[in-house]
Amino acid sequence: MTKTRTIAIVPSAGRGKRLGYRKKAYLELGGRPVLYHTLNVFETSELIDGVVVVVTPDDVERCRLHVVERYGLRKVLSVVAGGSERQASVWNGLEKAEEYTPRHIVVHDGARPFVTQALLERTLRPVTEGRVAAVCGVVPKDTVKELEDGVVRRTIPRDTLRLIQTPQAFSFDVLKRAHTMAMEKGVSATDDSTLVELLGKEVYVVEGAYDNIKITTEEDILMAENILEKRGG
Repeated sequence: MTKTRTIAIVPSAGRGKRLGYRKKAYLELGGRPVLYHTLNVFETSELIDGVVVVVTPDDVERCRLHVVERYGLRKVLSVVAGGSERQASVWNGLEKAEEYTPRHIVVHDGARPFVTQALLERTLRPVTEGRVAAVCGVVPKDTVKELEDGVVRRTIPRDTLRLIQTPQAFSFDVLKRAHTMAMEKGVSATDDSTLVELLGKEVYVVEGAYDNIKITTEEDILMAENILEKRGG
């Protein structure tokens, strides 16, 4: 069995509801699929030993043939079928990753193609140095107000807030326990760090990047094309 220390799980099982059911992973960006751009960062990173990609059940072969094999992504250990929700998809990825005896796990959305080596290193470092979880996030650009019945109750200082992104890095054991606890208690969350928080563990936050966008809507596609052009294609 392969001795792998840090594995990236890349959930990419969304069905693209807000894009008219066009799957984000296979939209072309600069002539290549969005998912390729995402996976290539992990392929070229010295910090990542292997990658598990999670896609919809009907896309396993499509991803393997038209993304992984077509572009020679050798670090992809497996392409597995996801669940009905993101949380279930990450769980499926964790179960596959466990076969490779990881110490650390990085979870990153397949629809975030502009993650950089610097951001990946910045997020993973606290975990390799002993913390159990680290995420990246950015300060909101707009003023944030809390409402009740349509009326402002308070304005929340932005410097205490972060918009959380991926990648997110974890001790494998802690993330597995967090997901197990969530399944046992019927808890769901929109990101993995929330489950770790509910386990009572501390989550460290590092600086994210405003151009580390998640492609979700038509406007995001236009923004992504602009970012790619600025980066030189």
